[in-house]
Amino acid sequence: MHAHHIAILGGTTFDHIVYLPDLPRPEPHTIHQARFNEGTGSTGSGKALALTRLGMQNTLYSVVGDDAWGEKIRDYLAAQGVQTIVDLDPAGTERHINIMDQHGGRISMFITQSSERIAFNEPAVRQLLERSSVIVLNIIAYCRHLIPLLKGMDKPVWTDLHDYDGSNAYHQDFIDAAQYIHLSSDNLPDYKATMQQLIERGKELVICTHGKQGASLLTRKGEWLEQPALPNVDIVDSNGAGDSFFSGFLFAYLQDYPLQKCLQYGAVCGAIAVTSPALVHEQLSPEMVEEKLKAL
Repeated sequence: MHAHHIAILGGTTFDHIVYLPDLPRPEPHTIHQARFNEGTGSTGSGKALALTRLGMQNTLYSVVGDDAWGEKIRDYLAAQGVQTIVDLDPAGTERHINIMDQHGGRISMFITQSSERIAFNEPAVRQLLERSSVIVLNIIAYCRHLIPLLKGMDKPVWTDLHDYDGSNAYHQDFIDAAQYIHLSSDNLPDYKATMQQLIERGKELVICTHGKQGASLLTRKGEWLEQPALPNVDIVDSNGAGDSFFSGFLFAYLQDYPLQKCLQYGAVCGAIAVTSPALVHEQLSPEMVEEKLKAL
């Protein structure tokens, strides 16, 4: 089970999260009481934390600022047992404010952003890639400049396009670099056509999540699989659900489980994630997932 080492490229932020019954009305008003949470966020943190809790060896390469938020991120990830390689961003730590409603809706505001280009520690990143059997390339701007290092490595590259709209040029380099693609159907009215186009461009697998409507998968051979979401899940905080889905799927895939079971693993990990205010459920483990799989 520990034969694989996963390199996760990119994605740590410090997030300030406000919980409201419904998203704010578009006129000026004061909200006198709101639950609030803050901590480490973003897609690299989410995947590294989930894979670590599932017992998969991984290292997260990311950037933070030389500031209090960057220190909090580094301390938190270290305390959770996540291995990291961190470069400093002169622009400071990327921070988001997320407003969440009780239905899983979200408004995200990027109040500071990572630099597009980083003077990255190329020897350390190259060494990480060379000792890893799987590479997860996140769609963070500075990761675009790591893509040339992946060429010629002959290692499977997974990417997560999040709410890709099927045509945004921003995602193109990441699509070209990967053989395994996750995305959500949030901005895809015809997600099946987009999935088919990606397969026609030589991808191995395309997995598309639909929130409460479950997930779909298309293989290179043209095989479609569907997976319903778990019913009756109490949403506490939907942040990180997609990263937990991705991690559960990848965990199962690397155990050579059948693709339907990989989808089930993803669905269960995603459902577990939303029941906790943390980015990744504190008790996530393969045993917890197997327990929930029995109930499917």
